[in-house]
Amino acid sequence: MKHLLKVLLVFTLILTGLSFAGNASAANGDKEEESINEKFGLPIVVYGGSLSEEQKQEVRDLLDVKDPEMVEEITVTGEDLVKYIDGEDRNARMFSSAKITRKEKGEGLAIKRGTPKNITEVTNDMYANALLTAGIEDAEVIVVSPVKVSGHSALVGIYKAYEVSGEVLDKDRMEVANEELSLATNLAEKEGMDQEKVSELLTEIKKQIAEQDPATREEIEQIVEEQLKKLEIQLSEEDRQLLIDLFDKMRELDINFDGVKQQLEDISKEIKDRVENVIGDPGFWQGVADFFRELFQTIANLFK
Repeated sequence: MKHLLKVLLVFTLILTGLSFAGNASAANGDKEEESINEKFGLPIVVYGGSLSEEQKQEVRDLLDVKDPEMVEEITVTGEDLVKYIDGEDRNARMFSSAKITRKEKGEGLAIKRGTPKNITEVTNDMYANALLTAGIEDAEVIVVSPVKVSGHSALVGIYKAYEVSGEVLDKDRMEVANEELSLATNLAEKEGMDQEKVSELLTEIKKQIAEQDPATREEIEQIVEEQLKKLEIQLSEEDRQLLIDLFDKMRELDINFDGVKQQLEDISKEIKDRVENVIGDPGFWQGVADFFRELFQTIANLFK
């Protein structure tokens, strides 16, 4: 009888723990409705033009759009792709979708992939870097897709959202930002570089451009070489030249990265923090092991 009571006690403790966790989760899920900044209007939801109606509804769910009247909905197509980016294919299939909420100047960028398993090539930091290059500095952006995609076309959708909201972005900067995103994903794929390392390289080069304000291609080349050496990255001669070409275009466009220096610092810090977390903290894992060992010992003692 005593043995049965002990079993029931353990079972009750487990159920109580699960119930508490479930209630906490439900409480966290009850989000307050966001206040709309009337200066910028409603958040804009951009749907990839290749989505079916069923997939559009899935995107609404993924973006937590409970009331479609509380957002402005638009669709991005291949026609938009060729409008913003020269040389692209108007027949391109576009599934990437996004929700864009413009923010006050100085609030910075907050980028999130709502479906990271379906956005296979572009990371949050790659999006952030490209958007800063395009001239988008203050916004909350959530990118999702109901199917597996590279994630590149989301950039065009964000461009369109800004045009719809009445803000004019520089076409040359948009094209260079697109080149940057393509080069970033190509380096990760072709050179076998870690995605975090690619983002760190691009961010560190921009930080140095902001500090040094290079006036010539040679100075850009020197900055690129210094950062490749500092981060211990080996590139093929072809990719090294593509990197120099990209940042030299930014120099010619006179993109002022000094104005977003703090955001570049923030991106750099986030990347380094994530790398450290991946490497792991031995003390943390030892603490986890000790916790479970003590837990199992406590349960075992109940049966003695």
